[in-house]
Amino acid sequence: MELAQLGWTDFFQPHFEPHAQAGLSAGRVVVGHRGGWQVVGAPGELRAEISGRFRYQAAGPAHLPAVGDWVAMEVYAAEEKAVIHAILPRRTKISRTTSGGTTDEQVLAANIDDVFIVASLGAPVNPRRLERYLALAWDSGANPVVILTKTDLCEDVADALREANAVAGGVPVHAVSSVTGEGMDELRPALRAARTVALLGPSGVGKSTLVNHLCGEEILPSLPVREDDQKGRHTTTQREMILLPSGALVIDTPGLRELQLWETADGLDAAFEDVEMLAAGCRFSDCRHESEPGCAVLRAAEEGALDAGRLEGYRKLQREQRHFELRHDLRAQAEERRKLKSVMRGARKFYKSGE
Repeated sequence: MELAQLGWTDFFQPHFEPHAQAGLSAGRVVVGHRGGWQVVGAPGELRAEISGRFRYQAAGPAHLPAVGDWVAMEVYAAEEKAVIHAILPRRTKISRTTSGGTTDEQVLAANIDDVFIVASLGAPVNPRRLERYLALAWDSGANPVVILTKTDLCEDVADALREANAVAGGVPVHAVSSVTGEGMDELRPALRAARTVALLGPSGVGKSTLVNHLCGEEILPSLPVREDDQKGRHTTTQREMILLPSGALVIDTPGLRELQLWETADGLDAAFEDVEMLAAGCRFSDCRHESEPGCAVLRAAEEGALDAGRLEGYRKLQREQRHFELRHDLRAQAEERRKLKSVMRGARKFYKSGE
């Protein structure tokens, strides 16, 4: 397969030149396994692993290959395998903070053009969840699109669209059904050849079913949601890139139980552009819109010009961002102290050896 069909653009060529001179080939990561990857390039699809030097130099999970990454690899055609030596700079990426108590970046998908934020109409629209996903998508550098699935299960699709548009801030919102085909034609312009789209959303919203419909065949497993609460079960267990008949590339991702944002200051500004515009009228430039005098945001909320729930969602994500920045700064300081201690230990050993 030609690299252009996989999304290769002029952006990557100068970054790849030194690797080409070293005799390496370019490939794109299409599947991420635990400890291994599948890569597609001119030689075809290969199973891949990273070199020992690469593994040693990787500073954390974000520095390992992610689905959508372009890599420089050494190909062993007879064995249908490759060794990855480097990742090319990412044009765009979707990142979140790893779940648990650590503060590490996890790259969910790389080099994407559009992010389809998928929500199900089998249950009421959750504006706060949409805001969180929109902040994540805006921060990726790709174009967000909201997809409301399962219109066949919704009694008032028009009302659901109004709710979604109220928080989307001008982002395209489409209501579709993989059962009836309703609204699917509206997605076609974003699914052009060599264009990469990532699907994001919790379990049970119909991401895999949507991919199957776009492919025209069932290539991904899917399960019905629970009847009592409309929550889904994880059927997608790995991130995977799929080539559609249109030539577009779709990255299906597992449902996210936990979505902690990663350095999303710009994403928050874009997702809450209406709040940011109001904030420009606050008396104080560092206003947190909580109890400060002369706060234009609070005034708008009191007068009904700004939805109170949206303001609370904005505050919550801002608090998370401030907490993240604090944890990140503390971690950076601890890492610097660790490096300094290591240098001092080395210096003491050096002087002792000279005695």
